[in-house]
Order: sequence, then structure tokens, then C-alpha cells
Amino acid sequence: MDDSNLAGQRRMRRKLTFWRVAFVVLIIAGAGLVWIAGRSGQAAGPAAPHIARIAITGLIQDDRELLDRIDRIGRTDAAKGLIVTISSPGGTAFGGEAIYKAIRKVAAKKPVVSDIRTLAASAGYMIALAGDHIVAGDTSITGSVGVIFQYPQIQPLLEKLGVSLEEIKSTPLKAEPTPFHPPSAEARAVIQAMIDDSYAWFVDLVADRRKMPREEALKVGDGRIMTGRQALSAKLIDELGGDEAVKAYFKSRNVDPTLTIVDWEAPSKGFLGLGATATARAALEALLPGLSGLESVAREKLFLDGLVSVWQFDPR
Repeated sequence: MDDSNLAGQRRMRRKLTFWRVAFVVLIIAGAGLVWIAGRSGQAAGPAAPHIARIAITGLIQDDRELLDRIDRIGRTDAAKGLIVTISSPGGTAFGGEAIYKAIRKVAAKKPVVSDIRTLAASAGYMIALAGDHIVAGDTSITGSVGVIFQYPQIQPLLEKLGVSLEEIKSTPLKAEPTPFHPPSAEARAVIQAMIDDSYAWFVDLVADRRKMPREEALKVGDGRIMTGRQALSAKLIDELGGDEAVKAYFKSRNVDPTLTIVDWEAPSKGFLGLGATATARAALEALLPGLSGLESVAREKLFLDGLVSVWQFDPR
């Protein structure tokens, strides 16, 4: 092969490389513009009159993005009402309290309906209490009013392994409870007092929001779960039903029930989940073949580290 042919092939390869890189850059730039436009729309909220809806699902935690979204709904005049759909076994007491208070601020400006779907237990029910009207299905699960504190006790395991732990601390209650030895009577009393205080706050919330005497709130707030039908009988919800019941309540509050229901969803986290199209992902995969594997590992690690025990069905 002569020099002219080699030079021609090199030029062709350079051109192909240039256009491939240009194509990938254009795809990524386009995806970025789509993401920016989406973020701008979410920040401002829909302009047309509508009924906003948010979903509370999974483990309830201190979620700053959700709190900000709820606040924006309250400040958006186009949002004439708010539906809070709940499918959650609960979570942290603080997370539930923060979301409850944020929704109550919205309720001071516009009607709010809590729509219990599959499950709204513990902190999930706490959030449902923020609604002006609570709707549930006949077989929805709710209740579980109470507070629990659990921690593992691994001292027997350490003893079997022949491992002992020595500790020196400033006061007897420092770092109590610990999984390395059973709590003292004093430490157990401190923990119980903390639980009792949080429980009293929860019960008072039920009594206040459900307009029932505290003695009655204590009876239905003994930690039991119940179906939607049972919850209606116990006065923990207002009505059995679904979308039609929700619309009927809005109508009673002078909100047009025919307004479009707009889901105010959380933006996906991470660049690849935010605005990148399938084409952009494919292009990035071509450049970074191990990308999918890295994402998979990251998801599993984050889930494992963030796992928290809440109310769940035990078939034993």
C-alpha cells in the first residue's frame, strides 16, 4: 500500500472519530437542555389551575427535597388543592413529623386530602393526619400508632468468639444503649422515658386531628394495625373510597373536581437519571463500557447502608 493510500485512510479515520465525538457531545448537550427545561418547569410548577398530588412511598425519612416540593405547592396559586397519596409502613418519627408540619402549612392555604392506598402505618399514618380529610380503601392497612426503639444485642456472639470489649466512659449513661452489653436499669428507664414522650406527642396529635378525647385516642393508639373499614369505625379516617371520594371532598370545599390532577414528582437523582435519553445512555455506554455495572453496585450499596427496620408483616 503506497503512502497516498495510507494518508487517505488516516484522514478518513480522523473524520470518523471527529463526527463520532461530535455526535456524542450533541446528544449529551441535548439531554442536558431537556433536564434544565424540566428542572425549570418543576421549580415554577404548572401554570394552569390544577390539583397537585404527591406520593409518600417506602421508608419515611428526613427528605429535604420533598419538604421543598410541598412548600412550593403551598406557594403556587395554580395549585388549588393537594392530594397526598400514602403507601408506606412508616419510618423515622422526625421524618414523619417534618412532613406532617409541611403539609399542615399547605392546608392553611388550600384543601388537602390524604389518600391512604395500600398501607399508611406509624409515621405513614402520622402524615395522613395532616390532611383535612382522610380517605382509605376497605382493605387498606393503617394505624400502628406508637413508637419503637430497637437495637441488636451481640454480646452472646462475642462471648462465643472469645472476644471481650472494655470501655471507659465519662458517665454511666454515655453511649447507652450499646449492642455490646445489656442496658442497665437506669439506661433502660431513660430510653423508656424517651419513647413515652414521643408516644404521648403522637397520641395527642391523633386526639387533636381526629377530634376525639385523649382516652379514646389511647385506646385506638395501642400500636394495633387495622383495615380501612376498622379505621373508619375507630374514627381514624373520614371515608372509605378512592378517587371519586377525593373529588367529592374537593367539590365540598369549592374546588373544581374536574381540574387536572398533576403529579408533583421528585426529580431523579444523578445525571443519568435526570435528563439523559436512552440514546445518550447508549452513547455514554459506548465510551464507558463498565457504566451499568458501576451503577448497579452503587444502587445496592446505597440501599444496604440506608436500610431501616419498620413495621412489616412477619409470616411466622
